Amino acid sequence: MIAIMAVLLALLLPAVQAAREAARRIQCTNNLKQIGLALHNYHDAIGSFPMGYCAWQPFVDGASDTAPGWSWASMILGQLEQVPLDNALNFQCHVESPANATVIATTLTTLVCPSDLTGGPFPVTNASGAILAMAAPASYAACVGGDETDTATGINNDGLGTGIFSRNSKTRLADVLDGTSLTVLIVERAWANAQGIWAGAIVNGVIHRGTSNRCPTTGALYYPAATLVQAHCHLINTNTDPDGGLDDCSSLHPGGANFVFADGSVHFLKTILGDGGATSIGTPVYTQPERVFQALATRARGEIISGDAY
Repeated sequence: MIAIMAVLLALLLPAVQAAREAARRIQCTNNLKQIGLALHNYHDAIGSFPMGYCAWQPFVDGASDTAPGWSWASMILGQLEQVPLDNALNFQCHVESPANATVIATTLTTLVCPSDLTGGPFPVTNASGAILAMAAPASYAACVGGDETDTATGINNDGLGTGIFSRNSKTRLADVLDGTSLTVLIVERAWANAQGIWAGAIVNGVIHRGTSNRCPTTGALYYPAATLVQAHCHLINTNTDPDGGLDDCSSLHPGGANFVFADGSVHFLKTILGDGGATSIGTPVYTQPERVFQALATRARGEIISGDAY
């Protein structure tokens, strides 16, 4: 009887786990739908989408010049029905200011995927390991464009990008010439792979690898401050990226990750582990799924994408 019970449990457990993951993936989809709706409500009120992050200083490197650093997520707290939290923030101070310590350490369930391995607030450090602030985790990040747009330095060393979000961006729906149904708004990036936050780009802060990050440890172990709240569409759930996958999309859902598009729809896109090789001078050779994924990330490049391509 014990043997029979053991066999039945062995057969039942995978089905139970699959059902639980299906429920978690649905909740993640609902999170992104709420985020998409909040961004559209913000657009209706302000006339544009929020900034990827807010910076008052001239651009230098996307690492030391991000003050005050408030992110796209912090700007839509009111639209996410977090009015008390929104009222408690002091947007005139830096994200890491003691005046904002309690607020930025508040975990928001809408900004955390239930499949992600997150805990409570965690220390955000500089490159040397010195703690700059305690901040709540986030499983989602603003899309700055494709692989041509670095999450920190931008596309032309100016912090700007080809996507809807970037440093001090104020993108309108009218600026999304590629079509809102074909342009990524917010990406999923598991905190277990890259330890992002919702509050903002903390000056000199860095994003670290999470415990589930499978990329080679010979690559980057951290990435500059702007990457705490921004990502680009290059790879999904990569285990080969020499940058450590810190600026890429990821999830703990089997087979891919969720994305909300500029029309408010949410799509599950399949895993893209790595590039299709490299040229003799080290330039990546992109596979067809990569090219489609990157085209979906740009707002006005005129790429033609068929409906069955993703």
